[in-house]
Amino acid sequence: MSCPICGKTSVEKYRPFCSKRCADIDLARWLNGSYVIPGDLAEEEERAPEGPLGGASDRPH
Repeated sequence: MSCPICGKTSVEKYRPFCSKRCADIDLARWLNGSYVIPGDLAEEEERAPEGPLGGASDRPH
Protein backbone atom coordinates (compact mmCIF):
# COMPACT_ATOMS: atom_id res chain seq x y z
CA MET A 1 0.00 0.00 0.00
CA SER A 2 1.37 3.43 -0.84
CA CYS A 3 1.09 6.58 1.25
CA PRO A 4 -1.79 8.81 0.04
CA ILE A 5 0.31 11.93 0.71
CA CYS A 6 3.71 11.20 -0.86
CA GLY A 7 3.31 7.82 -2.59
CA LYS A 8 6.04 6.00 -0.64
CA THR A 9 5.41 2.53 0.79
CA SER A 10 3.30 2.74 3.95
CA VAL A 11 4.67 1.70 7.34
CA GLU A 12 2.56 -0.45 9.69
CA LYS A 13 2.92 2.02 12.59
CA TYR A 14 1.45 4.92 10.56
CA ARG A 15 -0.70 2.99 8.09
CA PRO A 16 -1.96 4.09 5.58
CA PHE A 17 0.84 6.68 5.74
CA CYS A 18 4.59 6.20 5.49
CA SER A 19 5.52 8.44 8.42
CA LYS A 20 4.22 10.64 11.21
CA ARG A 21 4.96 13.64 9.00
CA CYS A 22 2.56 12.45 6.28
CA ALA A 23 -0.06 11.52 8.89
CA ASP A 24 0.24 15.04 10.35
CA ILE A 25 -0.07 16.62 6.90
CA ASP A 26 -3.30 14.67 6.35
CA LEU A 27 -4.65 15.70 9.77
CA ALA A 28 -3.85 19.35 9.06
CA ARG A 29 -5.74 19.13 5.75
CA TRP A 30 -8.82 17.84 7.60
CA LEU A 31 -8.54 20.51 10.31
CA ASN A 32 -8.14 23.44 7.92
CA GLY A 33 -11.05 22.32 5.73
CA SER A 34 -9.13 21.09 2.68
CA TYR A 35 -11.09 17.84 2.87
CA VAL A 36 -14.87 17.89 3.12
CA ILE A 37 -17.56 15.25 3.30
CA PRO A 38 -20.22 15.95 0.66
CA GLY A 39 -23.61 16.87 1.97
CA ASP A 40 -26.35 19.45 1.84
CA LEU A 41 -25.29 22.56 3.77
CA ALA A 42 -28.91 23.41 4.61
CA GLU A 43 -29.31 20.08 6.43
CA GLU A 44 -26.18 20.76 8.48
CA GLU A 45 -27.45 24.18 9.56
CA GLU A 46 -30.80 22.73 10.66
CA ARG A 47 -29.07 20.15 12.88
CA ALA A 48 -26.59 22.62 14.40
CA PRO A 49 -26.76 22.90 18.20
CA GLU A 50 -28.45 26.00 19.60
CA GLY A 51 -26.15 26.75 22.52
CA PRO A 52 -22.40 26.68 23.02
CA LEU A 53 -22.62 23.27 24.73
CA GLY A 54 -25.04 21.65 22.34
CA GLY A 55 -28.43 22.97 23.37
CA ALA A 56 -30.39 25.82 24.84
CA SER A 57 -30.01 26.29 28.56
CA ASP A 58 -32.07 28.23 31.09
CA ARG A 59 -29.16 28.34 33.54
CA PRO A 60 -26.82 31.34 33.61
CA HIS A 61 -23.17 30.70 32.90
